[in-house]
Amino acid sequence: MNRPWTLASSVAGAVVVALDGTVLTVAQPSLQRELSASFAEVQWTSTAYLVAVASLLVFAGRLGDRHGQRRVFGLGMLGFGAASAGIGLAPGVGWVIGLRAAQGVFGALLQPATLGMLRAAYPPDRLASPLAVRTAAIGLAAAAGPLVGGALVTGLGWRAVFFVNVVPALAFGLPALLRPERRPVPARTPLDLPGAVLLAVTLAGLVYAVTARPVSGAGLALSGVTAAVLVRHERRTASPLLPPEVIGSRAVGAALGILVAVSASLFGTLFVATYVLQRHLGLDPFHSALRSLPLAVLMVVAASLCPALLRRCGARAATAGATAVLALGVLVLSGATGTPALGCGFALLGAGFGTVMVAATQVIVRRAEVAVAGVAGGLQQTALNVGPAVGVAGATALLSAGTGPALLTLAALTALALPATRALPTRARRAPSAAATPPVPHTPEAPIRAAAPPRP
Repeated sequence: MNRPWTLASSVAGAVVVALDGTVLTVAQPSLQRELSASFAEVQWTSTAYLVAVASLLVFAGRLGDRHGQRRVFGLGMLGFGAASAGIGLAPGVGWVIGLRAAQGVFGALLQPATLGMLRAAYPPDRLASPLAVRTAAIGLAAAAGPLVGGALVTGLGWRAVFFVNVVPALAFGLPALLRPERRPVPARTPLDLPGAVLLAVTLAGLVYAVTARPVSGAGLALSGVTAAVLVRHERRTASPLLPPEVIGSRAVGAALGILVAVSASLFGTLFVATYVLQRHLGLDPFHSALRSLPLAVLMVVAASLCPALLRRCGARAATAGATAVLALGVLVLSGATGTPALGCGFALLGAGFGTVMVAATQVIVRRAEVAVAGVAGGLQQTALNVGPAVGVAGATALLSAGTGPALLTLAALTALALPATRALPTRARRAPSAAATPPVPHTPEAPIRAAAPPRP
C-alpha cells in the first residue's frame, strides 16, 4: 500500500468531515432565512447527520475489514460528495434534512476507513506520526472552518459551503476505487447483522435523546434496553460485530472512555464559552472566533509533538498529563474575562485535547490487528461523536446554574478520566543490547548445553 497516498487520503477524509461540521454552523442562519425553515427544522439538519453517522460507524468499520478499507473509503468519499452536492441544490429544508442523513451514512463509511487504512499501511511502532499529522489537520480544519464558511456564505450564499466537498471527494474517492488493493483474502466470517441493528438502535437512541430539547427520556430508555440486549447477543453469537480481542482489551476500553470524557468536556466547554464571549462580553462571532484561535493553534502544535512525547513518556503518562492540562484549561476559562486569560484557557484546551487525541487513538488502533482495524477505527470515531453530543447536552442543562458552575462541572468531568489513564500502556523498555548480554562461560560443557535438545 502506498503510504504517502494513504496518509493524504486519510487526512483528506478527516478534514472534509471536520470542515463540513464547522461550516454548517455558520451557514444555518442563512439557510433558515432562505428556506423559511423553523428552528426545529434547522436543528434537524445537524441531528439527522449525527444520528446516522453515530449509529453506523462500527458496522461500517466491519465492512471495511471485510471488503477492503480503500474500497469502503472510496465509496464513502464519493457518496459524501454526491450528498453534499444534492444539499447545495436542495429546493426545501426537507430535502436538506434527508440528504444530511444520507451524508451521515457515507460519512460513517469513510471515517473508520481513514484509520483502518493507516493501520494497514504503517507498522504499529510507526503509527503515532501519521496519526499526529491527521490530528493536526483536523485542528487546522477546526480553525479554518468558521472563517471559510463565513467568507463563502457572505460572498456566495449558504449553498456554496456544501459544494466545497465535491472536489476532494472526486480527487480521493475515484482513485481509491480504481486502484487495486493488494491484501490477503480475509476469512469469510458472516456479518453480525442482528448485532449491527442493535448497536445502531442503541447509538441512534442515545444521540437523539441527548440532542433533543428537552432530553428525550424515551430515547434514553430505548437505548438502555437495546444496549442490554446487544451485550447478551454479542456474548452468544459465533461471529460478534464487536470482536473480543478489541473490546476485551482493558487499555482499549480505557482509551475509548477517555476520548468520550475529554471530547464531552471540550465541546461542552466551547458551547458555554460561546455564551460567555457573545452574550456576557458582547463580542460578535468573528471576534469570538479570534479569541478561541489559540485552541486550534495549540492543538496542531501538541499533535505534532505527541509522537516524540509518546516515545519518551509512554501513552499513560502523556495522556494523564494532557487530561490534567485540559481540566486546567476549563478551570481557567471558568473565571476568565480578559483577553490574556481567555487565550491561556483556550491554549490549554488545545494542548490537552490534541495530545489526548493522538495518544488515545494510537492505543486503540495500534492494539487492533489489521483484520479488525476498521472496527477499532469505528469505535474511536463513535467515541468522538457520542462525547460531544453528551457534552453539549450536559452544558445546556448546566447553563441554568450559570456559566461558572457549568464550567467547573465540566472540569470535574475531565478529571474523572484521570484514573482511567492507569490502564494505558507505559513506555516500552528497550531490549538489552548485545554488548550488555552476559557472556556464556567458556567451559567444555557450555556448547553441549546450547546444542542439546530441551528435556521433555
